Amino acid sequence: MKIRFKARLYFFGAVISMVRFMKSQKLTTAVTPLTNRRASNAILVAALLPATTFAQTAFNWQQIQEKFLAGNPTLKAAQLNIDESRAAEITAFLRPNPDFGLSADGTQLTPYQGVYRPFAGTQITPSISYLHERQHKRELRRDQAKEATAVAESTYVDQKRGLLFTLQTAFVNVLQAKAVLQNAKDNLAYWDKELDVNRLRFKAGDLAQVDVDRLELQRVQFESDFETAMVNLRTAKIQLLMLLNDRAPIDGFDVIGAFDFTDDLRPLQEYRDIALAARPDLKVSVQNVELAKITYKLAVADGSTDPTFSVWWTHNPSFNNPYDYNTIGASVGIPLRIFDRNQGQKELTRIDIGRNERLLDANQALVFSDVDSAYWTLVQNLNLLRPYKARYLKLAGDTRDRVSFSFQNGGSSLLDYLDAEKAYRDVRLAYLNLIGSFLTAVAQMDMAAGKEVVQ
Repeated sequence: MKIRFKARLYFFGAVISMVRFMKSQKLTTAVTPLTNRRASNAILVAALLPATTFAQTAFNWQQIQEKFLAGNPTLKAAQLNIDESRAAEITAFLRPNPDFGLSADGTQLTPYQGVYRPFAGTQITPSISYLHERQHKRELRRDQAKEATAVAESTYVDQKRGLLFTLQTAFVNVLQAKAVLQNAKDNLAYWDKELDVNRLRFKAGDLAQVDVDRLELQRVQFESDFETAMVNLRTAKIQLLMLLNDRAPIDGFDVIGAFDFTDDLRPLQEYRDIALAARPDLKVSVQNVELAKITYKLAVADGSTDPTFSVWWTHNPSFNNPYDYNTIGASVGIPLRIFDRNQGQKELTRIDIGRNERLLDANQALVFSDVDSAYWTLVQNLNLLRPYKARYLKLAGDTRDRVSFSFQNGGSSLLDYLDAEKAYRDVRLAYLNLIGSFLTAVAQMDMAAGKEVVQ
């Protein structure tokens, strides 16, 4: 908001200065209609400029990450899964509720010997019963819920890892699009200078009209490259803003960062070891094995019997003691687990332990595959980037300059000159694309290792 406010101040200050200049011109000199019209046009152009042009904000990679983690709705929804799992822990460790019962007995149903007093002998009996869980069922349910929460937390970290890879790729795409756009601008500016020189040659009679026309037509390709690069940059920014859940205008949003490569790779085994220690999906597989073991223990405990204790109070006297007006009774109910001893669930959970162990082995193999694939992609990009930076870029530029000089002095044909210019553009664009591929491979390695490992 401060940047935009300052931009508006600068804008209005420029307009006021222009008005004051026009007034001073009227007082000191006679202003021609042409001068007055040009000044008015300048003010009109300044007024039509969007405020976002002056208020563009650039974010580095660290700021983009913080903005993403704070505002991405997918991550926020995944965070709620952890909260739900923690709430389930409360339910899992609750004791069974006692049962309260109220019974009535002794109510006369029909008259007897001419006497009918239906409620004279009615006895109201309150009772309380409680199910006692054995074999540590409640503790096992708590452990199962806690392990499920740990799995949810690791799953959240793994989901964040995948989304950060997408974010980093989008960030690299914006940097690459900016570099390609700048390259298109430089090529267009260079070609305009070449056109100016060759127009002078044409005026001096040193160049034919058809050659000048062909050079003019070649500018279409540079303009096309510029417009394509501009569209690609806007598209890349739109994708990045979508991940950030940001509705800011495209012209007011920008990123900054080094668009270059680093020739500093560790040995492959180091990346493997880092991935084994840091990959959240591998941690999820380990936790799923532990969760399956706890679930099996709970299934075994559920096969045991749980007694139900009951106690009640009444005014009904016992048969052998007619004077005990207040009486109390108790009972114990034990289910007979003759047929159903939870056999099926025991076997199912036992098999599930083996299934999760096999999935753990498969996930370990996947970790090695991801790291190896990312590593050799980095090696391939570096093998291509080294000669480009050390030789091919300079060679392409020198060749273009030499052929241009030779063409201007009549030593080379127009075709040779255009071929040299195209070769330079191709080499330069290929180099920028290789850097983009390298930085994308860096993001791939970071995702494969579970954290940022390539600077």
